[in-house]
Amino acid sequence: MTKVVILGSGNVAQHLIEVMKNTSSIDLVQVFARNSNQLNHLLPSSKIVSDYQKITAADVYIISVTDNAIAEVSSQLPFKNRLVVHTSGSSDLSVLDNKNRKGVFYPLQTFTKGKKIDFSPIPICLEAENEQDYQLIKNLGNCISKKVFQINSEQRRSLHVAAVFVCNFVNHLYQIGYEICDSNQIPFEVLHPLIQETAQKVLELNPKEAQTGPALRNDTKTIEKHLDFLTNKEYQTIYKLLTQSIQNGNKL
Repeated sequence: MTKVVILGSGNVAQHLIEVMKNTSSIDLVQVFARNSNQLNHLLPSSKIVSDYQKITAADVYIISVTDNAIAEVSSQLPFKNRLVVHTSGSSDLSVLDNKNRKGVFYPLQTFTKGKKIDFSPIPICLEAENEQDYQLIKNLGNCISKKVFQINSEQRRSLHVAAVFVCNFVNHLYQIGYEICDSNQIPFEVLHPLIQETAQKVLELNPKEAQTGPALRNDTKTIEKHLDFLTNKEYQTIYKLLTQSIQNGNKL
C-alpha cells in the first residue's frame, strides 16, 4: 500500500483526495492545507494539518497548489531525500526544491469543485528523476487510472498548451454561443446535439478531417452575414481570426 500526503485544498487537490481516500491500495495518511475548513467535508480533522512541522512520513508527497505557490510549498517541507511531486501541467521539475527527489503527477482533466469525476479514463502524466521513483508514481497512477503516460517536462508544456485550446478556449466559444442564443430567446440546449456530435467526431477522425462550416467552404456571403449580425466587436474579431485560421490550415 502506497502512503501518500497531499498538500493543497483546491480543485485538483480535492478530487485527488476524494479518489485516493476511496482506493484500497492507497493509504492517504494526511493532507496539508493552510485553510483546513475547505477540506472538512472530505476528511476528519485528525488527517488535516496546517503546520509544516507536523507533516508525517509517506512514500510520496503530492503538491497540488497553484503554479505560483509550488516553489514556496516545496521549500517549506521540513525533510530531505523524499519523493515530492507536483500536479502542474505547465511547470517543470526544476520548480521543486533540490533537497528532495522530484517528480510530476499531472492528471490531464478539467476539474470543478463539487462535481464528482471518474478517474479511470483520465490520463495521468508522469515524470521522475530516476527509474525507482518513476515506478513508484506509475504504480500510484495505475491505482486510480487506466491511462498512465511517461511525459517529460517539454512534452507536458506542449500538452498543456494543446489542452488550453481544446478545453478552455472551446468552453469560451460555448459561452459566446450561449450568449447569442440567450439574447435571441433560444434555449442553448438546441445546440447540445451539435456539441456532442462534434466532440464525438474528433475521437474518431483527425480534427482537420472533421472540419465543416462556411470558413472551410469559403462561403463568403454567409461569413459576411455572420459578421454583420455580430454587434460585439470582440466577437467579430474572434470570428474573423478563426475563419482565417481555418482557411489557412495553419500549422505550428
